[in-house]
Amino acid sequence: QVQLVESGGGLVQPGGSLRLSCAASEFTLDYYTIGWFRQAPGKEREGVSCINISDNMKYYSDSVKGRFAISRDYVKNTVDLQMNSLEPEDTAVYFCAAAARGDTVQHMCTKPFDPYDYWGRGTQVTVSS
Repeated sequence: QVQLVESGGGLVQPGGSLRLSCAASEFTLDYYTIGWFRQAPGKEREGVSCINISDNMKYYSDSVKGRFAISRDYVKNTVDLQMNSLEPEDTAVYFCAAAARGDTVQHMCTKPFDPYDYWGRGTQVTVSS
């Protein structure tokens, strides 16, 4: 079983930055996609950014494109999400997930999220002045 643990969340002012980290017990095996998702109170879970491990293709939702960047850290064995120019609308619990197989990175980052086999428990991001 793959264990995923998110970290890096916290309270930040609008316009600030955070870097989230998704630590996996093992990313060296054959995983199709690693994704970052978020869920705000009273709202459905949405895909934020996803990366296909095999070809390094990346996807960003329209709301975060140009502000967020997803990357792999081979030293720490993590998939990180750099979040810049944060807005109050970014406030949510952020989850990472891993899928052993799937479709295009865009399809893997949009509903439904059934292909994802493993989910972390989430980290809270609050953007407020």
